[in-house]
Amino acid sequence: MTRGLFITLEGGDGSGKTTQAELLERWLVEQGRTTLRTREPGGTGVGVEVREIVLHHRGDIAPRAEALLYAADRAHHVATVVRPALERGEVVIQDRYVDSSVAYQGAGRVLDPREVRGLSDWATEGLMPDLTLLLDLPPRAARERLDGARTRYDRLEAEAAAFHDRVRAAYLEIAESDPARIAVLDASRPVEVIAADIRKLVEGLG
Repeated sequence: MTRGLFITLEGGDGSGKTTQAELLERWLVEQGRTTLRTREPGGTGVGVEVREIVLHHRGDIAPRAEALLYAADRAHHVATVVRPALERGEVVIQDRYVDSSVAYQGAGRVLDPREVRGLSDWATEGLMPDLTLLLDLPPRAARERLDGARTRYDRLEAEAAAFHDRVRAAYLEIAESDPARIAVLDASRPVEVIAADIRKLVEGLG
């Protein structure tokens, strides 16, 4: 059986993760690979409920409670969706994972990033991606994309510019600390150019 691969896409809202995940999945299927495309939160029935709470709940959610909700979703998602797919030899393409929590709940909510990371490590039993694609885009450019695409912002998208600046800085710091796993991609370039770079990176995984 062909070894399963775990590929995650990270980046701020509006950076193009969904588009690139769709293009990557289409290409992998053309190569004869069996794929599973999923997301966090929302990749399971439990995740859909968690997603509604953390992204669309009216009123405040305490930062630690928010981090725990994401970790709970991640634990269930990995146990019931991601690990079984990897064991079947599939390529899992996932929108957001551990790095999102470190960036958003750690830096964004000003919690200790090490504690947030430790919580996710425990929830996932240490499962990390083979490759993480970080689509990097300045928050102002991302906001312009979002403004042009929709009118309803979720709780995180609606945060102030300083929040998104902290998130981007955290993502870049995470990438710098783990260059073997994380590839930083300039998300301001044309979609097909980014997709071609991603295909090369995936081919390099063997």
